[in-house]
Amino acid sequence: MMSNSAILPAGVSKEALLTELRRLSWGAADILRAYARGEQPPHGFQKALSVDNGGEGPVSAADLAVNQWLLEGLSGAFPDAGWTLLSEETAKEQLTEGEPLPAEWLWILDPLDGTKDFLQGTGEYAVHLALVRGNRPVLGVVLLPEADELWIGLVGDGAWCEDREGTRSPVRFSQREELSDLLLVASRSHRDDRLEKLIGELQLGGSKAVGSVGCKVATILRGETDLYISLSGRSAPKDWDMAAPEAVLLAAGGRFTHADLGDLTYNTGDVRQAGCLIASHGKAHVALGERATRAMAEIDPGFQV
Repeated sequence: MMSNSAILPAGVSKEALLTELRRLSWGAADILRAYARGEQPPHGFQKALSVDNGGEGPVSAADLAVNQWLLEGLSGAFPDAGWTLLSEETAKEQLTEGEPLPAEWLWILDPLDGTKDFLQGTGEYAVHLALVRGNRPVLGVVLLPEADELWIGLVGDGAWCEDREGTRSPVRFSQREELSDLLLVASRSHRDDRLEKLIGELQLGGSKAVGSVGCKVATILRGETDLYISLSGRSAPKDWDMAAPEAVLLAAGGRFTHADLGDLTYNTGDVRQAGCLIASHGKAHVALGERATRAMAEIDPGFQV
């Protein structure tokens, strides 16, 4: 186990931070659920049009409201923490291509991961909060508003799920270890021929489609599935898509790496998480990486996994 001083900035206690993260997370859940239903959101945020109207209106309103809620909450609760706050919504103003932010401690936030699912009403959307030190995550929060699940992970100090009453449930990885038995959780919308070929080459036991990276990783944490693969094409996921889910998975004892087993890195000056990325419960991670690397060399020669 890491000591508290090893994973948090000086002057920030673990319990005080977790208490605030709970408050902010459930507040974000209430905001998003209200917008998703076309109801009046709490905490003084403006009501948006019903999601039935589609377009950017309700999504932008929900995104911006949760973004403001999280940024103001973290800044107000810990004014002297010395960390920097970055979110998907502020990235254009904060970031310069090729230049990492000058921050030892950096929050990377995604106020709404899974916008298509939010609009379509599947319930498979999430809120991501990750605290990164250097280039690696040390703490992650993945909130699933519609499932009333709050996944929290401190790398080196464990991971668990909480409900609104604070009742904790442990991570329950499956016992499946053979590649032919493993179940894949895949994206509904970010799929192409290369990914279909890769999945075929891995010869897994089955798959299910789920929205939002946070929701996908939660299925691994519950033991419903065993791995998730991200294969970048014309676009790639960003730091705020991956940092929080990775932190929770790592804290639980799982793995989230490139196919060549290289670490994901954050705040590098390039927010794209390109390549072939594999998240898993860890039991067959090396074998998965090796098979995926060999397969990609045939499917897309020269592709940097």
